[in-house]
Amino acid sequence: MGKYVVKRLVHGLISVVIVIIVVMLLVYGLMNREQIFAEDQNYTRTALNEREVYKYQRWEEFGYVDYVPYSDYLSDLVRSGELDSATRDEVVQIARKAENDEANVAEYVEKFTQYYESQGYTVKRLDAKMDGRKVKTGGRQQLYAYRDRPLLTRALTYFLSVFKVDNIHSVKDDVGERGLTFTWYDPVYGGEKFSPAIIGNGTQHKYLLYFDSNFPFFHQNFLTIQLGKSYTVSRGIDVFDTMTRSQGSFVQSSITFPSGLTELSADDLHSAVYSSGSRASNPVLDARFVDDYANVDTNKNGFSKTGYSFIIGILSTIGAYILGLPLGIAMSRNKDGWFDKLGTIYIIFITSVPSLGYIFMFRAIGSATGLPYEFKMDNPSAAMYVLPIVSLMLPSVGNLMKWMRRYMIDQMNSDYVKFARSGGLSEGEIFYKHIMKNAAIPITHGIPGSLLFAMTGSLITERVYSVPGAGKLLTDSISKYDNGVIVGVTLFFALLSVIAAIMGDVLMAVVDPRINFTNKAR
Repeated sequence: MGKYVVKRLVHGLISVVIVIIVVMLLVYGLMNREQIFAEDQNYTRTALNEREVYKYQRWEEFGYVDYVPYSDYLSDLVRSGELDSATRDEVVQIARKAENDEANVAEYVEKFTQYYESQGYTVKRLDAKMDGRKVKTGGRQQLYAYRDRPLLTRALTYFLSVFKVDNIHSVKDDVGERGLTFTWYDPVYGGEKFSPAIIGNGTQHKYLLYFDSNFPFFHQNFLTIQLGKSYTVSRGIDVFDTMTRSQGSFVQSSITFPSGLTELSADDLHSAVYSSGSRASNPVLDARFVDDYANVDTNKNGFSKTGYSFIIGILSTIGAYILGLPLGIAMSRNKDGWFDKLGTIYIIFITSVPSLGYIFMFRAIGSATGLPYEFKMDNPSAAMYVLPIVSLMLPSVGNLMKWMRRYMIDQMNSDYVKFARSGGLSEGEIFYKHIMKNAAIPITHGIPGSLLFAMTGSLITERVYSVPGAGKLLTDSISKYDNGVIVGVTLFFALLSVIAAIMGDVLMAVVDPRINFTNKAR
């Protein structure tokens, strides 16, 4: 079985790579990149040359192009020692028109042009837009180079950066003595509570390992997952963080900061990451912290996007199996009877009516009975889960009824059932020991997938009921052309698909000893 699992895993990962490359081709190559500015207020505020520059800056952020302004090129020369700062200040300002450049400016403009054109870039110079003798608003002269990012290069860079291992050399600033410190008494709790932790200096995260009272109690920041940055849905935040961070209202408590200051705050000190110069630019942070590990998340009273999706998904899955399997069995035992016909009507209804139609129908019925039909983060209640769970559960119930009925009837007509009857076994023994057991084997293959995909949420259900889950995240990213989120969520879904398929195969082998994953016949 081990060889089979490894083989399936390798094939699955290859499939994931292909899927991500195809998705990147679609979002970066076939979608109109101008659409990302449809709701961009900053874009509408700019004009003329400034608008052109802003477009390329945003396209670089979204992963479409590599963009280099002339000023950055000169700054790189200063850092490499090829140019001094004084000369840089002299040649950085180009003339309003190319033919009016001074000799020393023209020299570096020519070097800039030759260098980046040799690298496959397109160098673009925009002369100043004049209104008489005055430069128009947004019409200032510009010089920059750009090139489209190759698909394979973009994909390779993406996969190589999915996992990041934190280490004591992650921070480039001078932070003093770098190293890791282990303590049995976490300073977050004033050094009085027994709580083991590993604290780093020079690492990106201050706390690399720690324990607290929140599930799963053990937390680590040694290895972080990076699925790609969001640029519109949750600007500047990685997709994985967007999916896993808690939501809702702030939960404040009395916190003693590293400086010794104690105050009521929602800050989570265990989430501290290094932010260069943060204390120098912010008096509040300077009063709280003793170093630049001052960028922290906050504690909130809600679940993460994945958490909400998982709770709704797992409860609907459990409910579907509890209802669907017994009803499917009852239909098979009463084949062509009134119960079987009623069940068939339900199956036809739930599979033929568009999901959006019956979801809105359940929403209308539920709201008429007083059930909440929208998620309200500021006033959460158990009742607001009812309608989303029912909307997700009922289609799954119909699907399980259909397949369980079919598998049961197939087994009832098998030859071994006839031999069992001729051997004197009772109908009850035949049904429970043989028919039902064999009919349940194909059903078990879908159990891991049902459980894992509960984390992905439902696109339509979460949209209708305003559930702040992972499913709604994908639709939001598509509508806002947030390519980083689209690719990241696709990778997450694809990996779950691979894991679910492998776990389904393994579970079937455990349930049915006749199934083996070797090439040898028994």
